[in-house]
Amino acid sequence: MRSEKKFLPMGLALIVVLAGARQTLAQAPALQPLAAAERTVSWGRLLPNLASDQKQIWTFPRKLGRKDVLVPTAVVVGITAGLVALDPVDTPYFRHSTSLNRFNQSFSGSNTSYAIVAAPVALYLAGLARKDSKMQQTALFAGEAVADAEILTVVMKDVDRRQRPIAVPPPGDFDDTWFRDNTHNFRSNGSFPSGHTIAAFSVATVISRRYGTQHRWVPYVAYGLAGLVGFSRISLAAHFPSDVFMGAALGYSISRFTVLR
Repeated sequence: MRSEKKFLPMGLALIVVLAGARQTLAQAPALQPLAAAERTVSWGRLLPNLASDQKQIWTFPRKLGRKDVLVPTAVVVGITAGLVALDPVDTPYFRHSTSLNRFNQSFSGSNTSYAIVAAPVALYLAGLARKDSKMQQTALFAGEAVADAEILTVVMKDVDRRQRPIAVPPPGDFDDTWFRDNTHNFRSNGSFPSGHTIAAFSVATVISRRYGTQHRWVPYVAYGLAGLVGFSRISLAAHFPSDVFMGAALGYSISRFTVLR
């Protein structure tokens, strides 16, 4: 029974992972940085865009019959399942270690939340100051991606209700964490996937896709910072590595294949 609880959420992940992703080869021409600008975005278009995005995300299972969609989805789900199996092995170290205290103070949950929100806001204000429409649109795309990601995260957490590592009582049974979080009736405080990570990679992907060709250093910085956010969620014992990996995969996929389609 415990085994069924442990791997049932993988079925949920199979349905939503890559969040409306289309296969890379078939869409390659449409995924060039200039193609993202062809999709209209403005304050007035945000809600219609979100509605269109959510339709793509939740109808994604219909595409799983295609081999070019099923294979990358299966790879991501397989890696996630492997990480879930390893969670009881690697998680205790971060829960009890004090070697990352200084890092954890700098990359606390509140600090990283502020930073994720501040990035598109600062980009938008800079675009206004410079009268740069591409910069303003990039900021709006990033905000749209975060909103899409958070909607998906809320639903997933309310379904799987995975207990966070820090909430597991001593001595720490990290094998049995699914459907254990009952702290909220609607907005679960669950662990899977990592909300910070999915938002960070959503923003990083939008910025990287829009500016990565002109400035090759941008993806390294954007994904590097997003990776630090993800690692901080593990080092703070707020999430399991599998939560962070799935959050990164979903954040990337939502931005690249749905928002910037």
